[in-house]
Amino acid sequence: MANPIPAQYAGSRTARETDLPSYISGYVDGEGCFTVSISPRRTLRVGWEVRPSLSVSQNGDRSEVLLEIQQYFGCGMLRPDRSDQTVKWEARSLLELRLLVVPHFHSYPLRSGKHRDFELFADICERMARGQHLVPAGLIEIVRLASQMNPSGKRAYRPDAIIASLRIRDEGIVCPVGNNG
Repeated sequence: MANPIPAQYAGSRTARETDLPSYISGYVDGEGCFTVSISPRRTLRVGWEVRPSLSVSQNGDRSEVLLEIQQYFGCGMLRPDRSDQTVKWEARSLLELRLLVVPHFHSYPLRSGKHRDFELFADICERMARGQHLVPAGLIEIVRLASQMNPSGKRAYRPDAIIASLRIRDEGIVCPVGNNG
């Protein structure tokens, strides 16, 4: 696989950017979140949409580091997060996550328990690239993996309820999502 470090940073050794790739991994380890959101979508055959994302938040007066992260990866967007009055960099494109973000964290691994979330996240992204989120059996496995991520986080939809609705769909019985069967 090609070097995941963008050319403008490869070999860069200024006083401020001594090791930017490692700095970014450390920063994400402390301030970032790998997430896989699963929410109902009646228009999809399986009835659920899967959205992986990596986000990093920072107070507005220190958001220059988020711009540097965005420039380093060459993807994602900066936006205000009104829930906690911060600025957030977020990457949500499956293609960009697979080609730009995941290889970086394989080369510059996280050091905290967040590494486990990343490994699950990377696995889910690969499964999605193979289309497994588009069939009930594949999505059930993705839901199981995603439920192991961010154990202290809140979930809008319980994994067991999602899996139950997928099993019903897999048997050929179609129930409106949110109708509790």
